[in-house]
Amino acid sequence: MATLRELKSRIGSVASTQKTTSAMKMISSAKMRKATSQLQRLSPYRAMVQHVISHLLVTDQEFSSPLIVERDVRHLALVAFGSDDGLCGAFNINLFKHLLATINQAREQYGRELRVTVIPVGKKLTKAALKITGQGVDVERTSLNTRSTGDELNELTAHLRERFLKGTFDRVEVLYMHFKSTSRQTFTRETLLPVSYQAIAQQMDAKTAAQPCLFEPDANTIFNSVLPLHLRAVMQEVYTESAASEQAARVMAMQTASDNAKELLDALNLEYNKLRQQSITTELLDIIGGQVQR
Repeated sequence: MATLRELKSRIGSVASTQKTTSAMKMISSAKMRKATSQLQRLSPYRAMVQHVISHLLVTDQEFSSPLIVERDVRHLALVAFGSDDGLCGAFNINLFKHLLATINQAREQYGRELRVTVIPVGKKLTKAALKITGQGVDVERTSLNTRSTGDELNELTAHLRERFLKGTFDRVEVLYMHFKSTSRQTFTRETLLPVSYQAIAQQMDAKTAAQPCLFEPDANTIFNSVLPLHLRAVMQEVYTESAASEQAARVMAMQTASDNAKELLDALNLEYNKLRQQSITTELLDIIGGQVQR
């Protein structure tokens, strides 16, 4: 049975842990709000790029670009966005499980001989991904992390585009956790290359289709100029979505840890008070017993 001194020490330790988790929750909440604000600022840019592409698609011209060419998939690149730091619950574990499932689904779709290159972003996911190296799966390290700048992200996007144009990759997909709310993040698999302008055309509204536009020098030249901007917008949005989801997962993890610490602290305080009361009662009985013997 624990002594009063031991219980008091444990109570102090748990109380300190609760304060730490509460502070970390507040910090993660601030970072999450920053990421969601950035998402709101990015949305108009991506919407404008898609708006321009939508205007181009309503013309009667034929468009050609190496970035939209569909070809047999023999080499698939998967860019998976994880985190550098831990204490975010099952965020990286769930993403790694989805990564394994995606590889299996891709091999069922494109054949067992499919070569897969995984490009993980984040130290935690990179460490997990290195365990599956071999048997047609390669893992490429990247300098990009969760604290990288927009220029570094654009460099990775340009690198992926060049390798697709050279034929090194036949298809490039991004895997990330889509931010919906603080308590809900969903796994998302999105095709980066080749660009599906049909999918963009489906998002075009009737108002856009009714607006006539003049294009200079010509629609096809503008189309080829806008596609790289579209890729950059998609990658920037995916990167920010992942950052917001990571912080949201950390907020929930710290909330759970704080709640558990509070329950443990209440139980320890109750046990401490019981033991203290028992000690006081024992001392009183000893004093009374001593007086009676006199």
